[in-house]
Amino acid sequence: MELSVLKVAGTEDTPEILFDTQTNEYIISGRSLPEDVSSFYKPVFDWLNEFEKNITSNPSFKFKLEYFNTASSKIILDILMRLEEINNASSSTVNIEWYYMESDDDMLEAGEEYKELVEIPFNVIAF
Repeated sequence: MELSVLKVAGTEDTPEILFDTQTNEYIISGRSLPEDVSSFYKPVFDWLNEFEKNITSNPSFKFKLEYFNTASSKIILDILMRLEEINNASSSTVNIEWYYMESDDDMLEAGEEYKELVEIPFNVIAF
């Protein structure tokens, strides 16, 4: 079964999400402060459950967030922990790329903290 593309358009309060196995792009970008963080991110977890059964390459999941609220910070950790589980259960290597604007110390710090919390290849990258 071919895994469908997960594409969510970003808004002022919600990030753009693009998970596409055809182009090997896995990106969450923008601002994350949805009203109901659990329901907003549910499709991500549903997609990751299918992805785990169909993983074929060494995917790099890119986080390019400008801002996220406290509720989102917990769900981002949940996503990273889910990716760690997929990485551990797979013969493929799942990589995390955490992007932050060079001047944004908060996003740098967040990336460094997440990197400490999960055991998965994790790069913190300034742009």
